[in-house]
Amino acid sequence: MRLNKILKIRTLGISFFLIFLVACKTGKTAFLPNNQLADKVYPLLDTENSRWFFFSSASRPFGMVNLNPDTGIKSDWGGGYVYNIDTIKGFSHIHEWQMSGLSVMPVTISDGNKATIFKDFYSKFSHGTEKITPGYHSLLLDRYQINTELTSTKRIGFHRYSFPEKAQKAILFNLNTILGPCENTNGTLQKNNDYELSGTFEMSPNFRRPKPLKVYFKIKLNTSITSIEKDVVTGNYLIHLGKSDAKVLMKVGISYTSLENAINNIQQELPHWDFDKVVAESKTEWNNLLGRIQIEGGTETDQRRFYTDLWHALQGRKIISDANGAYPDNTGDKFRIGQIPLDEKGKPKFNQYNSDSFWGAQWTINTLWGLVYPEMMEEFTHSLMQYYKDGGLIPRGPAGGNYTFVMTGASSTPFIVSAIQKGLVKEDLESIYIALKKNHMLNGIMGKAGYEHTTNLGGGLKYYMENGFVPYPIPEGNKFGSHQDGASQTLEYAYQDWTLAQLAKKLNHQEDYNYFMLRSNNYQNVFDKSIGWMRPKNVDGKWFENFDPYQYENGFIESNGAQSTWFVPHDIEGLAALMGGKEKAVSKLNTQFEIAKKQKFTSGISHDAELHPEYSRIPINFGNQPSIQTSFIFNLLGRPDLTQYWTRNVVKETFSGLAPNTGYNGDEDQGLMGSLNVLLKIGLFQMNGGTEENPQYQIGSPLFNKVTIQLNQKYYQGKNFVIKANNNSPESVYIDTINFNKKPVSKFSISQEEITNGGELILEMTDKPKQ
Repeated sequence: MRLNKILKIRTLGISFFLIFLVACKTGKTAFLPNNQLADKVYPLLDTENSRWFFFSSASRPFGMVNLNPDTGIKSDWGGGYVYNIDTIKGFSHIHEWQMSGLSVMPVTISDGNKATIFKDFYSKFSHGTEKITPGYHSLLLDRYQINTELTSTKRIGFHRYSFPEKAQKAILFNLNTILGPCENTNGTLQKNNDYELSGTFEMSPNFRRPKPLKVYFKIKLNTSITSIEKDVVTGNYLIHLGKSDAKVLMKVGISYTSLENAINNIQQELPHWDFDKVVAESKTEWNNLLGRIQIEGGTETDQRRFYTDLWHALQGRKIISDANGAYPDNTGDKFRIGQIPLDEKGKPKFNQYNSDSFWGAQWTINTLWGLVYPEMMEEFTHSLMQYYKDGGLIPRGPAGGNYTFVMTGASSTPFIVSAIQKGLVKEDLESIYIALKKNHMLNGIMGKAGYEHTTNLGGGLKYYMENGFVPYPIPEGNKFGSHQDGASQTLEYAYQDWTLAQLAKKLNHQEDYNYFMLRSNNYQNVFDKSIGWMRPKNVDGKWFENFDPYQYENGFIESNGAQSTWFVPHDIEGLAALMGGKEKAVSKLNTQFEIAKKQKFTSGISHDAELHPEYSRIPINFGNQPSIQTSFIFNLLGRPDLTQYWTRNVVKETFSGLAPNTGYNGDEDQGLMGSLNVLLKIGLFQMNGGTEENPQYQIGSPLFNKVTIQLNQKYYQGKNFVIKANNNSPESVYIDTINFNKKPVSKFSISQEEITNGGELILEMTDKPKQ
């Protein structure tokens, strides 16, 4: 009977494999069981345009450890794993926003290299030997013929090395080196016993993260350590291993608070030595999260790209707290170890996080996390509030337990307000409101420009409050910060003020509501009706002379005036009125899309390319955050057919590739563009970031025939929300009729309450726009 079961299982596995092969060859729809969704992920997407925190292969969702090979180590952009570099420079454990560290390299020692191993240890490799799936990475180091395998838990890196027979085995610890965004210094390593090591190193400050951060680590091996050697020139260490036929296993536990907590992290998360079990557990964790959205229809490439996008949405923004809730607090004058509150079982109530800016999150993770991963949105809100309790401000992009003041404005406000409006955060709302309001007033984060650590001038907030706009240039000069682009800052602040006003209204702060609603109209002050574009003003209120709306960063942050003119997510109708009515607004935006289509809606294939004289003049750019909402504006202007048409065009031309040289055009800021892709492809979007009462979702044109969203019943009443697009095809991109739970829907929107109560949204698709 047991043999029959084995034969049946093998037969079933072969059947699935054959289905997969046929689907790949034909490009037709393919289906894999829910527990195999991780296999659909294509980790190499856009890795020719990589960034230090862009790629995390042997990692858990939001894990502290982000373990993967490094081929580029000397910069943030073009750092980490870069596909077209064929040399491994080490395997490091921290690939995070302004953080890096703990690079190791297994090597073999011979008479020919033992004198130079500390300065000459890189190895060529071939992509042909690689295997990469979420939570696992393996490759062969050609120089040493060592097969390396990597996996991890949340806080522990786990290595498995297969050395050649009779090789003299060793592992190099490159603790003092530049890695991505910062330099690692003061690295130490000591042998505790024949199988254990411990050490520390320091991540040096940089202009974004102004304070150093110490990292503690514990090493455990299954193979004996015969000796440890330190190089006096580099300060790095080589450990020599004993002779053994067994594969070398190494656990690497890290902590930002203490060696004791690094040890405890290992004890809590990885008490055993079963490498394959950890790989399987990691895959299961990824499968479970990816499986929150199940899709049917489209080609195999469409499905693989979709789950790769979803994978990206879940691998940015990392934990910095230990298993016991200890975390680094660098917000004060002196470093301290903070402690997350514990629940009745003695477990931390939430994790503390590192994060790039929430700039652009209103159109990406606000919606995706709020609907599909509400537990993450709640947890991040608590984490952001913990920074407020420690340092007095809610951050917009913390690194190493400190503020970085990355980008501009108070971008965390829409995120937190959205979490409250969706019912994910219900307690201490008054305290949260007070904290958010502080950021919108003088000496809050809104008054700081990008990376402005010591003043409150670059944000131009006092001018915004007094005159209704941020001037360009700011009179105090360019001696501090960056991104001092007054027109963009005005638009951003106005939207964020509107979102704060919605919370004030919810909490019955009528005076504050009126005040912030008045400020939310400030976008009107930088719209020049004579030319029909948003336009910078100087401090005297005079329009910026010789203004070119297609000139990049000409008063606008990482964009041009044509792109940023549409940054009024809270009042599209008011913007249309300034343009002379909805018809004129539609015509204007449609023309911009027609022009942008010639460049596939992006400014080149990388973030740097946006500065190119030709690429930068594109009127709509889906390669960066400022104009990624534009295709859904048509919905709010009474032309949902154009939302459907242009969104499907953007998906097809810009976000359908599946190769190392394409994907996100180089600016995937910790899951934002991956999240955007998911939303465009399932046909749901929130123009104002889900910040109004009972937030509304705009309905678009789904790429897939059926989308099933598994609702988290800890937060929502419904079990599943299903979108069916009948008669869907590359040609039938338009919606003819909409029914929700068997009732007709006349508008192209659906509420938070309707979705989260569960049900079925049926779209009848057609190849002709509905008149």
